[in-house]
Amino acid sequence: MQPIELLYIIFSGTVIASGLVMAGMAVQAYTHTERRSMIYLSVGFTLIVAAATATTISAFVNDFQNPRTLLTVNYFVTTLGFIAVILSLYAE
Repeated sequence: MQPIELLYIIFSGTVIASGLVMAGMAVQAYTHTERRSMIYLSVGFTLIVAAATATTISAFVNDFQNPRTLLTVNYFVTTLGFIAVILSLYAE
């Protein structure tokens, strides 16, 4: 394994771990407040984590082939996640 691949795994793991913590905190906040915005926030962070996880796994399984397809799917799912995060700001 090349050093850059190791760094990619480390950074991906950091994004995944922090995203899951934030999603968990949003769910916990929902249980205390029952605010719909916390559900949107949790879904948003979960989608962002899912995109990071799927991209990392797919990159290594496919030996970093088809980067355009990989990045397009990553950006699509990540964008959906950020839309959910934005919606959480406006939810009642």
